[in-house]
Amino acid sequence: MGRTPPHPQVSQFDLQQVLEALVDPVRRSVVAQLVAVGEDIRCGDFDMPVSKSTATHHFRVLREAGLIRQYYVGTSRMNALRRAEMDEAFPGLLDALTPRAGRPTGAPPA
Repeated sequence: MGRTPPHPQVSQFDLQQVLEALVDPVRRSVVAQLVAVGEDIRCGDFDMPVSKSTATHHFRVLREAGLIRQYYVGTSRMNALRRAEMDEAFPGLLDALTPRAGRPTGAPPA
């Protein structure tokens, strides 16, 4: 196996696993930061109030649920939101569960 960790295919996404991944406020924050920035973020650039080892655990849970894709650029592990795949499997779920830039939490999507 190479440096890129395994990622589930859209057909393997499980709603229960996605919801369990998003119930944790740290993991919701990671997804919200990816939504707000709109581009891929290096692991060390997230605002996370946890240790590096705990952050690694949270990224793994999000990756295994299919919410993020992780890949390397040089020595940096990057994180990309799998919005298109999530929207294909569960239309509207990310919009319902994460705030968008410029939209208050709980406001309906445009």
